[in-house]
Amino acid sequence: MPQSTDTLHQDAINALVHGNHGQASEILGPHADGDDYTIFRTFQPYATDVKVRVEGKSRATSMTRIHDAGLYEARLKTSYPVAYHYKVTHENGDIYEQHDPYAYEPLLSEYDLYLFSEGKHLNVYEKLGAHLREVDDVKGVNFAVWAPNAQRVSVTGPFNQWDERMHPMTRQENSGVWELFIPELEEWTIYKFHIKSHHRGYTAEKTDPYGFHFEMRPKTGAVVVDLSTYEWQDDEWMTQRADADPLEQPMATYEVHLGSWKRDEDNEWLTYRELADDLVKYVVDMGYTHIELMPVAEHPFDGSWGYQVTGYFAATSRYGSPQDFMYLVDKCHQNNIGVILDWVPAHFPKDGWALSYFDGTHLYSHEDPRQGEHPDWGTYIFNYSRNEVRNFLISNAVYWLKEFHIDGLRVDAVSSMIYLDFSREEGQWIPNEYGSNENLAAIDFLKEANAIIHAEAPGAVTIAEESTAWPMVSRPTYLGGLGFTFKWNMGWMHDTLFYVQKDPVYRRYDHNKLTFSLMYAFSENFVLSLSHDEVVHGKGSLMGKMPGDWWQKFASLRLLFGYQYTHPGKKLNFMGAEIAQWAEWSETRSLDWHLLDFETHKELQTWVRDLNKLYKSEPALYELDVEPEGFEWIEANDAENSAFSYIRYAHDREDFIVVICNFTPMVRENYRIGVPESGFYEELLNSDAEFYGGTNVGNEGGRHAEPWHWHNFENSMSLTLPPLSIVLLKKQR
Repeated sequence: MPQSTDTLHQDAINALVHGNHGQASEILGPHADGDDYTIFRTFQPYATDVKVRVEGKSRATSMTRIHDAGLYEARLKTSYPVAYHYKVTHENGDIYEQHDPYAYEPLLSEYDLYLFSEGKHLNVYEKLGAHLREVDDVKGVNFAVWAPNAQRVSVTGPFNQWDERMHPMTRQENSGVWELFIPELEEWTIYKFHIKSHHRGYTAEKTDPYGFHFEMRPKTGAVVVDLSTYEWQDDEWMTQRADADPLEQPMATYEVHLGSWKRDEDNEWLTYRELADDLVKYVVDMGYTHIELMPVAEHPFDGSWGYQVTGYFAATSRYGSPQDFMYLVDKCHQNNIGVILDWVPAHFPKDGWALSYFDGTHLYSHEDPRQGEHPDWGTYIFNYSRNEVRNFLISNAVYWLKEFHIDGLRVDAVSSMIYLDFSREEGQWIPNEYGSNENLAAIDFLKEANAIIHAEAPGAVTIAEESTAWPMVSRPTYLGGLGFTFKWNMGWMHDTLFYVQKDPVYRRYDHNKLTFSLMYAFSENFVLSLSHDEVVHGKGSLMGKMPGDWWQKFASLRLLFGYQYTHPGKKLNFMGAEIAQWAEWSETRSLDWHLLDFETHKELQTWVRDLNKLYKSEPALYELDVEPEGFEWIEANDAENSAFSYIRYAHDREDFIVVICNFTPMVRENYRIGVPESGFYEELLNSDAEFYGGTNVGNEGGRHAEPWHWHNFENSMSLTLPPLSIVLLKKQR
């Protein structure tokens, strides 16, 4: 039976020892008792004896067990506050010294809590979560979590037998933040938060929303790590990035899923450090400027490809530690490769141990499923109206850019964020205050996030996957835009793939599919994306989309890439397309690298490599990607021949490249085009060269232009157009 004590109410004792007390620090720890005495209390359910040793005293004092469950108390004549520690005899016979978690002041200041409640604490990840800390020469880990509707929150882990009674946290008044410093804990400690809610007796063991590292799935514990130990070697890259204008730089991006780009002989994942050697070497050799990583934030289900995130602040442990991922990014930068991360602030999964119903309420989402549940993905939608939720997401963006030196974020599923009726029927959504379908809170969030990202990480880019005609996605917020640097050009992608999948004999009837993109090409800062989305869910590979026989398929794929690289807009291609992978992509296995044993696949890879290298070396192909002055049609209306010709210009108007595409398998002899100047035009690239697997039809290295008015130009030249080809010409000066 419980023993009596003169200083505590019996109900308070019972609440504490049964794990129900909402403010355990009112009982545990040191408490002044008049001017000369201090009362010490500790809960040690697995101890047979506890002594307290006060600084300045010659010996430890035995504590009285005031409850059979393991609550100990001692009243000593000593000043308050005072340094002390416990000497604990464990029931297994071990004896150890232990500092008291309830003797330390909180790490979070009132100002921290104020900023967080206002949604303005950009570096809140440095305070919430788990952080190694040293106080008065005592080392340990500081834990903090936001759970405003919790009755009690405890830190649990192997260090306390996962017993939620042992380390109840202290609630910081009026903030919903719970905090506790636990001395003696070290890096790599595994932990969770055990939450008991005010609502309906809900209890759950939750992982840390701000955790920096997690156990390998299917385990879900967070792991304490110190991110400050990595020494970066990319100062030159970061300085150069801050000074560059991304709109006028070349950007040829290789989209990668780290778990399936390449695997070892046992079909096991490569580590971040192994990828830093193999992947970076390959990307450099192929001439890409950036890699875009499908989400690396922690996720439980491999088949989600990372788009259902449970650990927003943790690089997935599948491939190694946070420092290992830093090494991969650093290695990219040392080789002049930028790194873009897919970021998923649109929704989160319903896994009960993560953000879902976090403190017994829909803390991070909406209670009403018409606002809070995504009908397509079976996930929850973030509540962007809540300051702390916005702060969680914005600080997460800042975290990746600052702590991991990431060069940009590609924001997934923006359309689902900005429309309240996205993928919903009438009656399944709630209009905004003006009766319309815009998600005003999400729009404000995106604007705020973009403005902060560009201010906090100079030179970093944000890219929107936005599939509608929402205006000014990639225009500055001060002009009324959403503030993204770039937007994926989904219209270009759909129209282009529709066109190239047609048998060439019928392409003349859909000629406008390729010309239409220039009607809006400069309304946004576009990225021309042929992403993973186009090679999954039964869509087949890019190679599988190409019509015709074996030769025509390879020729058409070369032409598609050539057209993409000469069309205004930055470039993105998903891994495997550059080796003409036949099979649809799967996250469960490596790319089909054995295809490079075949000459045709190797030749296509060579074509992509040379395209990248030419693209980076010719300002006309990238400097004015987002300006109409960078493009001019020569002939847009030759539907009969399914041919297109145009000019790309650099800032220097005399620096231009002439492009001619022939989307039929017919050779076009004496095909005349107008050009801006007379002189000799060198054939820079020809996709039909034998070197790339073509038939070697061409223009003998170049052609002379003569003063012959054609296509509204005073000069013109006669060319031979190879079959299913693209030819690039440049005047030699």
